[in-house]
Amino acid sequence: MKSIFIAFDQAQSENVLAVLSRSNARGFTMWEQVQGCGSKTGDPHFGSHAWPTMNSAVITVVDDSQVEPILARLRQADEDNPMLGIRAFVWNVEAAI
Repeated sequence: MKSIFIAFDQAQSENVLAVLSRSNARGFTMWEQVQGCGSKTGDPHFGSHAWPTMNSAVITVVDDSQVEPILARLRQADEDNPMLGIRAFVWNVEAAI
């Protein structure tokens, strides 16, 4: 099993949740207000007067075979809205209960 951590501009929330739904990634945890700044491009998202936007984040645990289709769909959503930004990171899951 693998975990996929996805950080994204809040404006992408519907797109990210739709990707998870279409990919049958049923279980996930979502944080609706996450601060951060992309490592390559983009403005900070701090929820402040100077940087008012915010990010969200989701983590899901899926079978290995689901990872590439989910990443492909997220990549497409990111390319469709390049100014908003989506980043995804995949980690091995050693154990689960």
